[in-house]
Amino acid sequence: MTLTAAIKIAQSSLFNVSQQTQLASRNITDAGNEDYVRRQAHVSTAPYGARTYSIGRAEQPALFKSSLAALSDSAGQAVIGDAASRLQTAVNGVDNQNSASVKIGALRDALQIYSADASNPILGSSAIDAARDLARSISSASQGIQSYRAEIDRDIAAGVDDLRSLLDQFETANSLVVQGTQLRTDVNDALDQRDALLKQMSEYVSISVVQRDNNDFVLYAGQGITLFETVPRNISFDPQTAYSPTTTGNPLRIDGVPLTVGQGANTSASGKLSALMQARDSVAVQQQSQLDEIARGLVETFAETDQIGGGAPAQAGLFTYAGGPGIPPAGTLVPGMAASLTVSAAFDPEQGGDPTLLRDGGANGAAYVANTTGGAAYSDNLLALVQGLDTPRAIDATAGIAGDRSVSGYADASIGWVENLRSTANMASQSKKALHDKLSGDYLAKTGVSIDEEMTKLIALEQSYEASARIMSVVDRLFDTLFAAVR
Repeated sequence: MTLTAAIKIAQSSLFNVSQQTQLASRNITDAGNEDYVRRQAHVSTAPYGARTYSIGRAEQPALFKSSLAALSDSAGQAVIGDAASRLQTAVNGVDNQNSASVKIGALRDALQIYSADASNPILGSSAIDAARDLARSISSASQGIQSYRAEIDRDIAAGVDDLRSLLDQFETANSLVVQGTQLRTDVNDALDQRDALLKQMSEYVSISVVQRDNNDFVLYAGQGITLFETVPRNISFDPQTAYSPTTTGNPLRIDGVPLTVGQGANTSASGKLSALMQARDSVAVQQQSQLDEIARGLVETFAETDQIGGGAPAQAGLFTYAGGPGIPPAGTLVPGMAASLTVSAAFDPEQGGDPTLLRDGGANGAAYVANTTGGAAYSDNLLALVQGLDTPRAIDATAGIAGDRSVSGYADASIGWVENLRSTANMASQSKKALHDKLSGDYLAKTGVSIDEEMTKLIALEQSYEASARIMSVVDRLFDTLFAAVR
């Protein structure tokens, strides 16, 4: 080996050491940044030793895409679990104390006590108080559901704004990557930024990535809707200012295509936006429908019927609603009925009514009087009402609970329905989150920075530097000796 070759090899080694030392220092600096992908030197053989020719990222494309999909699934499932918990509290209260089931039980008890001493007007007023508390609880729960649906709309609108902002930032980062790739400049920081934006967007919608020439990305959302191609596609959503039980929420459109709404407690929704629409249009609506069915059951159970055989239709008794005094068709859901459920003024002493009508009947006229003898101890009607609370009747299965049930049994089943939804959703949320955590952890393990490894590299680089420096020193002395001999 000539002295010239030796010094060129040493110079090449010092250059590599310098490059890789800077690289290790940069890795250590960003060790705590989860969006930073570890940099690594690409080295090739040169005429005089190895040569660093580029700096790359420790990419794991397949693992990264899997972690994005898991993140979307986890974010969507968390929304459904939260929605079930929110509805359970809004409708049934803490420990179900405000539930229709508990309130119906209180009314049943009041009716039984009244039937044991039917001549006592105080007990009659107590029964009316229990009925009023039940009606108000159901109506208030209905209003709470609609307020929650309006809140969801605001969350969707905020999520759409966030997604638009992220897409604008993604456009900038993607342009830097494409331009840098074309010019063969370092685009690693732009790639980190682009991946970080993908992670943030995946919380809102599922993201599929297609890579084109010059490292250009095209993004698709959900069911293949184009989300980004060179520029962001339009995302439109018009929130409702207020909700009633019959209000239908507006769709969310990406590039003119409605985003699919999630289904099931273990939801098919991938991303928050699809899950929020499921919570608004499916979960909350079904809970509302169950309240409507409970309200219909109460109106039917306490309806007054013709007592003289004249063929008069059944009319609303203790409980009435906006469509009263007529009784809705059996087994047919009446949307919004719960919101207007009240105690009839004819029975309510707070509205000038007479509580003894509960014992005797006749709120709708003489043909509906059950206590035809006018006996003060008459209790047959009260006992029939108690029995009616536990008598099965036709149920509309579209509310999510199938099979004929009594109004009290249906109220119990409604509690079970939302609790099962909450339990199933939370279990699925834990499972999906665990999968995301696992994939995210694996991705970080392969692409993140290990300070121990980087410090070990620095020690090795220091030793390599010392060795190269010694070679140059020796060569320098040899040159000095050679030149001295020539002189």
